[in-house]
Amino acid sequence: MAQNIDKFMVQVKEKNPGELLFHQAVREVLESLGPVLDAYPEYTEACILERIVEPERVIIFRVPWVDDHGAVQINRGFRIEMNSAIGPYKGGLRFHPTVNLGLLKFLAFEQVFKNGLTSLPIGGAKGGSDFDPKGKSDLEVMRFCQSFMTELFRHIGDRTDIPAGDIGVGAREIGYLFGQYKRIANEFSGVLTGKGVHWGGSLIRPESTGYGAVYFAEEMLKTRGESIRGKTCLVSGSGNVAQYTVEKINQLGGRAVTLSDGDGFIYDRDGIDPDKLEWAMQLKNVRRGRIREYAEHFKCEYSQGKRPWAVTGAQCAFPSATENEISFEDAKRLTANGVYVVSEGANMPTVPEGVRHFITKKVLYGPGKAANGGGVAISGLEMAQNAAHTSWSRDEVDRQLLNIMVNTHRNCQETAEKFGTPGNYVNGANIAAFLKIARAMLDQGIV
Repeated sequence: MAQNIDKFMVQVKEKNPGELLFHQAVREVLESLGPVLDAYPEYTEACILERIVEPERVIIFRVPWVDDHGAVQINRGFRIEMNSAIGPYKGGLRFHPTVNLGLLKFLAFEQVFKNGLTSLPIGGAKGGSDFDPKGKSDLEVMRFCQSFMTELFRHIGDRTDIPAGDIGVGAREIGYLFGQYKRIANEFSGVLTGKGVHWGGSLIRPESTGYGAVYFAEEMLKTRGESIRGKTCLVSGSGNVAQYTVEKINQLGGRAVTLSDGDGFIYDRDGIDPDKLEWAMQLKNVRRGRIREYAEHFKCEYSQGKRPWAVTGAQCAFPSATENEISFEDAKRLTANGVYVVSEGANMPTVPEGVRHFITKKVLYGPGKAANGGGVAISGLEMAQNAAHTSWSRDEVDRQLLNIMVNTHRNCQETAEKFGTPGNYVNGANIAAFLKIARAMLDQGIV
């Protein structure tokens, strides 16, 4: 199987040169699929692997806009419509200077498998732009979003492709994007998720990814007769996912002690309690400040230019910032310091060597495509509410989110056991999602 993977990866790299994150994501899935391809030769005969790594559609476009000084600015827009075998394309839009084709293909590929695990009928996509909303005025962000949607609108629809938010695309950006779509298409539809709750959005959408990662960790801990209660937790990031990860840890009786951003991390030995978290949310969401200000305000430790993975005394880690933020050395340090639960709130935040280390050490390791599926799950529920022209209570949405994460965990756990690797959530997630998507692709013919 290793030789077959290497041979297949040569083809992937030749077709997608320089797209290292995409290569990494594809290999990570392939390494799980040997038993499946042996058991189901029809998938090999139908070239399911060759088709599943090839996007159904790649859209790249120019985004011109005018800044507050009257100068013309040009950015590049993308939408990668990866796979629609089990439903319309679904996946976020990311506005960040690092956005490029390879990054979005990696995210779209991951999204296909993540969405396949939710039990909802949604395919996978991703998009965005190298536009940076940081430091821009509201009017500049509005003008950019309107220009971006002026091209994107012709490629999306509530039964075709339903984008959502991601890094750099929050409630403000979704509002501007939706307003321009409505203006051009002359319809009010559920074409975007992450909308404001007073005009079609779902309750708990901002909280969902962080909540879901903690729910998944709780389910993994239950397999050992334990819970989050009383556990000390390391959380990276300080944006939406990290904030609500801390909130749910607090609600379940755990204690989060770290947050981070691109400059460094804070370590609050006493725990980031609800009042401190509220202050941090104001800092990051309203004032757009840096996490070191938390350390200055609450008189706790701050480490410049580092990540929180060397902190001792914790049992759980929730990487919630960005891809490849846990190196092999970080992974070894985490386990040496006593961490035995890792639930990924970010997409592919652990390097492959780190993942293998966690699995070897029998860590309860929830890969992002399973553990951070809460965000897209609530997006799917927002679509359902829009289609029914109704809205659900907070308790109802949270109950459904919990059910989805419990079912996702059970699916991963049972699939891993069925294919001979009990406790390996990476194999369980990859195989369960692949089987669902491959069966649909086989049923639908060569398309």
